[in-house]
Amino acid sequence: MNLDRDTFGQFAEGFARFMGTARFLAWMSVIVIVWVLWNIPAGPDRPRFDDYPFIFLTLVLSLQASYAAPLILLAQNRQEARDRVGLDADREQAAQSRADMDFLAREIASLRNSVGELATRDYVRSELRSELRTMLAELDAAADDSRDGRDGTAGRLSSPSGADRRER
Repeated sequence: MNLDRDTFGQFAEGFARFMGTARFLAWMSVIVIVWVLWNIPAGPDRPRFDDYPFIFLTLVLSLQASYAAPLILLAQNRQEARDRVGLDADREQAAQSRADMDFLAREIASLRNSVGELATRDYVRSELRSELRTMLAELDAAADDSRDGRDGTAGRLSSPSGADRRER
């Protein structure tokens, strides 16, 4: 008999899934109750096929259990294999996520260091104000000098020479 393992495994899973339902338990209970009621000696005369102590019922239930147990175990083994594959994939995903988080943490730390080295808006403003005050003071001094006639440019502001501009 050439039976595909996967097909048989799917059958075992379907069988185990069916046996684990309330419908199966209800039908099994109905069959056992009808079997017992039919075969008890009380009531009208009828052909009984399994007199008390219900040896045939015991045989049928034992046979059903002897086939159900291995099929259920096979279904559980297949589920365990699927769970193991899923767990391995989850581990790989977790490791990748951890590596990504570590990389991002290093990048954020690097950005924090870089931002710490950048001039802040307040620092730039204070430097510009300081430079502007210095320039205004120089312009005021030049204006005072020109009013006094010391630099020979009476009436106009002196502009910095090319050498002065290069120094700044």
